[in-house]
Amino acid sequence: MKDLTVGNEAKLIFKFAIPMVLGNLFQQLYSVVDRIIVGRFIDDTALAAVGASFPIFYMLISFMIGIGSGATIVISQYFGAKDMEKVKRTITTIYTFMFFASLVIMFIGIYFSRDIFELLNVGGDVLPQSIEYFTVYMTGMVAFFGFNGTSSILRGLGDSKTPLRFLIFSTVLNIILDILFVVVFGWGIKAAALATVISQFAAFGRAIWYLEKKQHIISFKLKQWVFDWQLFKQSLRIGLPTGFQQTFVALGLMALIRIVNNFDSSVLAAYTVAGQIDSLAALPALNLGSALSAFVGQNLGANKIDRIKKGLRATLFMAWSISLVVLLSAYFFGEQLMYLFSDNPEVVEHGTNYLKIVSAFYLIFSTMFVIHGVMRGAGATLIPMFITLMSLWIIRIPLAVVFSKHFGVNGIWWAIPAGWTAGMLGSLIYYLSGKWKDQGVVKRNKGKKV
Repeated sequence: MKDLTVGNEAKLIFKFAIPMVLGNLFQQLYSVVDRIIVGRFIDDTALAAVGASFPIFYMLISFMIGIGSGATIVISQYFGAKDMEKVKRTITTIYTFMFFASLVIMFIGIYFSRDIFELLNVGGDVLPQSIEYFTVYMTGMVAFFGFNGTSSILRGLGDSKTPLRFLIFSTVLNIILDILFVVVFGWGIKAAALATVISQFAAFGRAIWYLEKKQHIISFKLKQWVFDWQLFKQSLRIGLPTGFQQTFVALGLMALIRIVNNFDSSVLAAYTVAGQIDSLAALPALNLGSALSAFVGQNLGANKIDRIKKGLRATLFMAWSISLVVLLSAYFFGEQLMYLFSDNPEVVEHGTNYLKIVSAFYLIFSTMFVIHGVMRGAGATLIPMFITLMSLWIIRIPLAVVFSKHFGVNGIWWAIPAGWTAGMLGSLIYYLSGKWKDQGVVKRNKGKKV
């Protein structure tokens, strides 16, 4: 556990963010390994099936992730206020909720998988492989929520190094199982999903052991657990807007998939690969924003507003510096990156165009997510939800529909940074208003000198 309310702001955020960047990089390798092995050792149809599965999976889990993020902010603010009893009660409360929610989501995903894929206009040879991959993947929901919930809890307590160790372990295991199941045994697309599920359960098991035996934060003996409705309501107040926001983002990704499916399967395969590369490129900004959230949560709980402002400036500088390097790499080496996944010239061409168009706007993207980090850490999640909905459903999706009719596939790609730009401007305006400062769960003394 790390106290983020004292010390140099830039160093604290940087040191806190580095394990998160590395951790999420390893977590992204789950998907990267699946896509490389599926694309290279099965075919482009299977690669498209994996790509079609992701937005559905994200849609099903996004609402619960939002609720979990609300609990993380509650934990970080009570930890900043040194109220460890409420920290422990919040942890057991959110674990209980996540367990039962994961069972419900697993059932919905498996039972309605065909209906959802058909709604997205996924057909032909891609449909049966999509259902096969997705059904196996959904059996790991308990482990997915459990492990990611544990990682979020530890980050709320200022520990970003321990989740990294667990992720390295699970990623290495996933790579070994992917090669064994798909390349050696030739079990097909379902084996890639099975490798990920096994790896997630292994990582969750190690996380449970760590919390109980090493940190002694909570006991996993159920008779000692408490479900605190008041703390759950606080988590809901903060987390619900983020949950709705994430859900509508996921629905937006599904809508984008439907637009992409108006073209041939090579476009969907290209979107799958380029989107994966794009996700990796976005990791530094996303994780710096998450690190800033934990920093803001603790400092708001300790009523140290000046440190929050200094932390924001330092994080923006770091995010811009990294984004510039990532931008140049994606722009000039996009084609070589695409060839790692597929030898199909059409897939490579569409994906390279995506990376050249989207990467030019990484600075705007990083600014948006760093500012979002301040809002999330403060518990001010309602306005960002509306900003996201506006940028996605009023800007990105309508423009994708219109541009794709006039400019073809590249029109879809141009709609993505247009949404980012709108979201960044809206976020900046809300931050400058200063209203986010009064949204915390710990009562703030406005007259206190900090």
